[in-house]
Amino acid sequence: MRHLCIAMTILCFAYGNAQDCNYKLTGTIQDFHDGTPIAGATIYMKNLKTYTTTNIDGYFAIEDLCKGTLILEISHLACETKILEIDIKGDMVKLIKLEHHLEELNEVTVKTEENTETNTAQETIIKSKVINRYSSLSLGDVLKEVPGVSSINTGNTIVKPMINGLHSSRILILNNGVRQQDQEWGIEHAPNIDINSANQISVIKGSGALAYGGDALGGVIIINPSKFVKRDTLYGNTIVGGQSNGRGYHISTAINKDFISGWFAQFQGTYKRRGDFEAPDYNLTNTGLDSRGFSTRVGKKKFESGFELFYSFIDNTIGILGASHIGSVFDIERAINSGQPLLIEDFSYDINAPKQDITHHLAKANYYKRFQNFGKLSVQYDYQYNKRLEFDVRIGDRRNIPAVDLTLQTHTISADVNLDNNLERKINFGIMGRYQDNFANPDTGVRRLIPDYNKYDFGTYITTELKLNANLLIDAGLRYDFNRIDAKKFYQTSRWEERGYDNDFSDIIIEELPTQLLTNPVFNYHNISASIGGKYTVNEKNEIRFNYNLASRPPNVSELFSDGLHHSSARFEFGDLRFDTEIANRVSLSYAYNSPNFSLVTELFYNRITNFIYLRPFDFILTGRGPFPLWEYQQTNAEMLGVDLTAIYNISKSLEFQNKTAFIKGYDLEMDVPLIDIPSFNTINQLTYTNSNWYNFSASLRSEWVFEQNEFPDFNFEVLDQLNEEMILIDISTPPAAYHLLHFYTEAAFSVSENTTLNVALGINNLFDTSYRNYLNRLRFFADDLGRNITLQLELNY
Repeated sequence: MRHLCIAMTILCFAYGNAQDCNYKLTGTIQDFHDGTPIAGATIYMKNLKTYTTTNIDGYFAIEDLCKGTLILEISHLACETKILEIDIKGDMVKLIKLEHHLEELNEVTVKTEENTETNTAQETIIKSKVINRYSSLSLGDVLKEVPGVSSINTGNTIVKPMINGLHSSRILILNNGVRQQDQEWGIEHAPNIDINSANQISVIKGSGALAYGGDALGGVIIINPSKFVKRDTLYGNTIVGGQSNGRGYHISTAINKDFISGWFAQFQGTYKRRGDFEAPDYNLTNTGLDSRGFSTRVGKKKFESGFELFYSFIDNTIGILGASHIGSVFDIERAINSGQPLLIEDFSYDINAPKQDITHHLAKANYYKRFQNFGKLSVQYDYQYNKRLEFDVRIGDRRNIPAVDLTLQTHTISADVNLDNNLERKINFGIMGRYQDNFANPDTGVRRLIPDYNKYDFGTYITTELKLNANLLIDAGLRYDFNRIDAKKFYQTSRWEERGYDNDFSDIIIEELPTQLLTNPVFNYHNISASIGGKYTVNEKNEIRFNYNLASRPPNVSELFSDGLHHSSARFEFGDLRFDTEIANRVSLSYAYNSPNFSLVTELFYNRITNFIYLRPFDFILTGRGPFPLWEYQQTNAEMLGVDLTAIYNISKSLEFQNKTAFIKGYDLEMDVPLIDIPSFNTINQLTYTNSNWYNFSASLRSEWVFEQNEFPDFNFEVLDQLNEEMILIDISTPPAAYHLLHFYTEAAFSVSENTTLNVALGINNLFDTSYRNYLNRLRFFADDLGRNITLQLELNY
């Protein structure tokens, strides 16, 4: 009887299993992007160790399935592999979506290090390998790798990017998708960004990226962090370096953790310390730097949806050349005639007044979702807190009180839609709202140069991209921005009347005090920006790009409200409430040629700017300390034109020659004079030897020629020296002489383990310790630029 029961049980089990293994799964695999069927997709059944493929209609069928969980791994060339778990309970039909156009979308792919932001504008990409060479330096330094990009400096640590002659609020900087807000108005306000957090930097000349803003008359700088890799991996790098000039050292480390599920996390931190720099013949007293910063990212990225949380912090204490602190214009005259700084002390790491102490916090939250046969929706909120303290040389109880104390807070929310279900015609549109609050601490003991204000921004844009045929692509965009500035500003009654404001702005006075007026200026600006461009691929070697940009920039708070002594600049500065919006019409043409041994990129541009605002020397103003330089913001019509060139010639398999040349001219059309602070003609030639078979060794010798600026406005003035009753000429216009520098750089990579390499780099800047002065360095009146600097850097990649 027992044997009969066992036999019956076996038969029932066998019958039950036979019944459960007759199920069938059928389905179709389509492109998530536009719904087209995907033929030849591989469907691997992981728990059955077998596979099938889709037919020409994207159809597949899997038979003889048993009840239970079926794990499918679906893959196709140029598609993101997808893993599905299906609970088989009977015959089933499935519609499965894959993305078949990853390389044509704006998603990051691991197949290339470059991800361009625009197709028709003049864009240059700086890769991580180049960025790491500048680990100890600033954003402004690394950007000079791009022809046509220079910098306007306050010494050697305050380096402000300049694109085709334009800088400050005419350049838009995006840090991991967030527009940088850190009081970029003044020449001595450098962007507070740690370049060690960047994996790729895109430089777009002109406002060819309307999604980010319409006021980028000069260009857009986009800083992207490291890319997410969709696999289970842990990797990072650590950079340690030192330099002879300034006896500086720095360390930076980054750790990335990625998961195949789409989760990722990153931490990055940097510390830099430098003491007094040296010119070839003397010490540059009080030019040190103490900088620390870190950033962290966490999120989840899948094709259909994802999010990211990001936070960064940077704290910079920056010394300003002690000899640049002046008591009157006579100090400038003495500095110019002496040929060397009037204050020279022994080397020190101490940073005393004059100095800047700046902290910057940035936080963002971003989420995106893709919809089938439609596109991608992204929403983002970001917050920035910027604290700027500027210390002047003061005595007594005020020596530790900053002369400038500004707190800037910015809230931004934005939403963007990318309609890409038809790759032959893409459409992007979005909206942005921003609120900004600036608080100027009144307890500094000096008159506030920048007032308290609230600023409200609203923007909306639409761009489209149309692929007419295999060789021709065109894009176009339109943007509208509304800006409101609501300020509270004190004016001295005498100066209010002197500037004629009593006639034009009597309605904004809210309180009259014995010697000054409290005013409430409120300005509204409506701005239209547009662009249209084309890219024509002649053949695989030749390409032509054309672009037209219309950009509109309202005057910033410094240009409107400056009214008094700017202590870090040691000069009086005056803005003007009557300024109108700047409007720029920029036309550019690019030609690129690429062959195995030679490549050439030539970029021409012409920029006509109506109501161009610039700061220029005007006169001097008498104070209790004597006469001080007086600079005024002026508005005029201007034009800029130039050409940027990059040529690379492979002399042999191991030897490469590279040339980068930039030429620009700028003119004030109303006064019929050249514009101030326009870069002079410069050309860089570099010879590089590489041997990939010997530890990836490379060595390069770079020649940097900077010509004398022969077109400049004459803003010199004379002042009476009351001691001897003589008029003294203050020559602040004549540019310094041309100069030529040689730089050497070499590196090699050594394998430490299977997954770890050590890169060793040695550099010598200003090889022959040449004395020179740069026309675009605001401290050129007081001292020479840097002498020889030997750098050693170790980079461990693991």
